Amino acid sequence: MVVQTMWKSRLSFSDLPNTVKRIGQLKKLGCGVLRFAVPDLAAAEVLGKLSEEVSMPLVADIHFDYKIALRCLDFPIAKIRLNPGNITGKEKVEAVLSKAAAACRPIRIGVNGGSLPQDLRRRCEEGTLEVADALVQAAEREMAIFDEFGFTDYLVSMKASSVADTIKANRLLSGKSDVPLHVGVTEAGPLIAGIVRNAAALLALLKDGIGDTIRVSLSDTMENEIIAGREILHAAASITGEEGQGRLKPRGVTIVSCPLCGRSNFDTRAFIERWQERLYASEKNITVAIMGCAVNGPGEARHADLGITGAGNKVLVFRKGEVVRTIDIAEADAVFSEELEKA
Repeated sequence: MVVQTMWKSRLSFSDLPNTVKRIGQLKKLGCGVLRFAVPDLAAAEVLGKLSEEVSMPLVADIHFDYKIALRCLDFPIAKIRLNPGNITGKEKVEAVLSKAAAACRPIRIGVNGGSLPQDLRRRCEEGTLEVADALVQAAEREMAIFDEFGFTDYLVSMKASSVADTIKANRLLSGKSDVPLHVGVTEAGPLIAGIVRNAAALLALLKDGIGDTIRVSLSDTMENEIIAGREILHAAASITGEEGQGRLKPRGVTIVSCPLCGRSNFDTRAFIERWQERLYASEKNITVAIMGCAVNGPGEARHADLGITGAGNKVLVFRKGEVVRTIDIAEADAVFSEELEKA
């Protein structure tokens, strides 16, 4: 199962070195595919150059102008995303399909609740068609065009800002077709609201075996989108029993931590903020516990491969519930780093 995110700013040649560096960091965190908005031909040129410099599969997100898609296909860009509601005219779609087929590039049919074809949108507004059904109909129309021209290398995404509509649309299409599905809630909101809404939709779908790639859409950082996606997959794996195998098998470090209370004298929140990205970038398949006091330390986190907790004016480092080091709080980061290397 691949976790995706989307680049949050405009591309520029001048910032290409920093872009390449950050893509490398995103890959370490667990990002498998990275999508870019390509609003014009100038952006296509930058993305094309970028695709030649990184190993991460890059996706060009095209709206309105099919010629941008044609230009992107001149570069080693991994995939093109088209929105049926924003590119009209069968001949334009045919031109993109022909070039994509020649270049052996897949296409994502990306249908959004906010940009449905006009006739379907009107029926939704009139109340004669549900949004979920409209999403499916829009996808099926485009699939029919692709099939008409013999283009089969495609996947579909149907996203709405409504959790219920997102779940229903994907269940409907998966019951009628075996086309690969990219799943997620669009325009899901800020960090907390967005994670809650995506988790509700994705867990329901993943539990049913629906979905091949995911994105947790947030009004927040790409890094947090990736981390949220990984955690949702981890939760889905525990629900479906795929924790040690299968497509939902968790990757890398699992972090558990306590919520803080009046007993705490170790600032777990600050410690997590310092260590979160480094831990998620690690290839180690371990559980790390970051706890605030002795009550929630080695006892409740006994299962952790490595843990750290406050204890009076000291800090304890433990493995599988056994304390291995007792140190001053000022030494916490340095000692934790040493013990992480051993884990």
